Amino acid sequence: MATVAADPPGPGGAAIQGGRRRRPSGEPPPLPRPVAASTRWYLGALLATAVLEGCLAIHPLRRWITAADGRLLTGLARLRGDWSTPAFRALESLGSADSVRVLAWTTIAILLLARRFRHLLTYLAVLLVVVTGTSALAQWSGRMRPAAVAIVGPWHGYSHPAGPVTVLAAVSVGAVNTLIPSGAWRNRATALAAAAVAALAASRLVLGADHPSDTLAALGIGWALSVVAYRWITPDEVFAVRYRRGNAAHLDVTGRRGEAIRRALDQQLGIRAESVEPFGQAGSAGSTPLRIGIRHPDGRPGTLFAKLYALNHLRADRSYKLARMVRYGRLEDEKPFSTVRRLAEYEDHLLRLLRDARLPTPRPYGFVEITPEREYLVVMSFLEQAQELGSRPVTDTEIDGALRIVRQLWRAGVAHRDIKPSNVLLAGGRVWLIDVAFATVRPTPWRQAVDLANMMLTLALVGEPERIYHRALALFTPDDVAEAFAASRGVTVPSQLRGRLRRHGRDLMAEFRRLAPDRPPVAIQLWSLRRVAVTTGMLVAVLAGLAGIYAYTQVAGLL
Repeated sequence: MATVAADPPGPGGAAIQGGRRRRPSGEPPPLPRPVAASTRWYLGALLATAVLEGCLAIHPLRRWITAADGRLLTGLARLRGDWSTPAFRALESLGSADSVRVLAWTTIAILLLARRFRHLLTYLAVLLVVVTGTSALAQWSGRMRPAAVAIVGPWHGYSHPAGPVTVLAAVSVGAVNTLIPSGAWRNRATALAAAAVAALAASRLVLGADHPSDTLAALGIGWALSVVAYRWITPDEVFAVRYRRGNAAHLDVTGRRGEAIRRALDQQLGIRAESVEPFGQAGSAGSTPLRIGIRHPDGRPGTLFAKLYALNHLRADRSYKLARMVRYGRLEDEKPFSTVRRLAEYEDHLLRLLRDARLPTPRPYGFVEITPEREYLVVMSFLEQAQELGSRPVTDTEIDGALRIVRQLWRAGVAHRDIKPSNVLLAGGRVWLIDVAFATVRPTPWRQAVDLANMMLTLALVGEPERIYHRALALFTPDDVAEAFAASRGVTVPSQLRGRLRRHGRDLMAEFRRLAPDRPPVAIQLWSLRRVAVTTGMLVAVLAGLAGIYAYTQVAGLL
């Protein structure tokens, strides 16, 4: 029979091999938020661009800059010749509407196919900001084309900043940072994109279409601003670009992050970790589940379970709850967390609350800070050789144990809200409840009723509904069961359980409703002023965004 590993002792016990340590003032966290040296250079380039714009706004300085631009252009004009001028005109076609259109729409199509919507939205937003900013700055500056040399290349509109260079730089940077994984391949792609932008900028200078200062401003807006935006909104350590199969919610725990996790466990909980590896990721989409190997002072190995939370999990939680509110109505208690720290604190609190209520849940050991306000690790005991409740036929004892969990939740004033096969485990002859991150204290009666229905449906996957119904009557009244299935719909059933029910073939929910006393359905599609306002706002924002992108991309030659 499967066994459960003995919970490691608490603070001061065998599993704690070192004392907890207070981090001295000024010492960095285990995993500081990295700010690459190149990012500082790009920020410096943005500052230099702002200084340049300020100088161009002052008439005497503008005249001096224009004169300097003229001298440089006179020197570059000497590069023109019978063979070189056609070559520079060919290079200038890199910034044509057709070239930009192909690159931009190819990037958008790949991002849609890869379902990297955060990168897609960032890509569109950066393009919109760059294009509108360039257009507004050109109208504000009203700078004429160079007069020091003859213009032998195509041009239109004002000179400052160099529009084609700005747009090609923004589109190229976007393609590199949203399509190419970080590392050697991205470095090569960046070098290739930089060469293309440099060739375009040089050709337009030789052909006399732009001032050198126009090109510098274009590189600051189109290249430096875009790079900083992608590194800030879609940092690689959280929103990595990857094409291998796997859940985007699962972070890489090797390298610097793995070392930071070991250091944080040692310093903040006094736990010496020998290994940190992914575990049970198939059933988890809201965190990165980990198995942590430890060794007791007497040499015995031990194991802990942990869940790593980061910014991508927080933002996914917000988007998920907002979408459910708009689509399904007022499903109570669907309130997003404000920070990653609150997400970790809440799960640790619920674990301790359920432990005090004597529910069979993993023992909490606290949470540790990996990166302040960005990454936290919730640590708990590990269930060895555990199986999902729906993995094999269940005995009457196991049915009673699962139903008793719901009764204990009701007594504790808690609703789990995510009862499904992967969250109800069998180990050591007992039924265990895990993953309490979405549980809520003092829930509505509707939430508690749905927990009962989902538990009975989970049991029915491997047992007869009549048998489960009659076992439930030992702990619940017939009216309780009737209310549970009157309050349940497809939307109230977790996606994993819903998929298992579809594959099961029988309409188990209808069978339970026939067994229970008749009761009218409980309405869950409840409209509120907030739902109307948010839904209307989202529709208006989408339409306005599409209209704005269409209008400004036409101006930029993207369509």
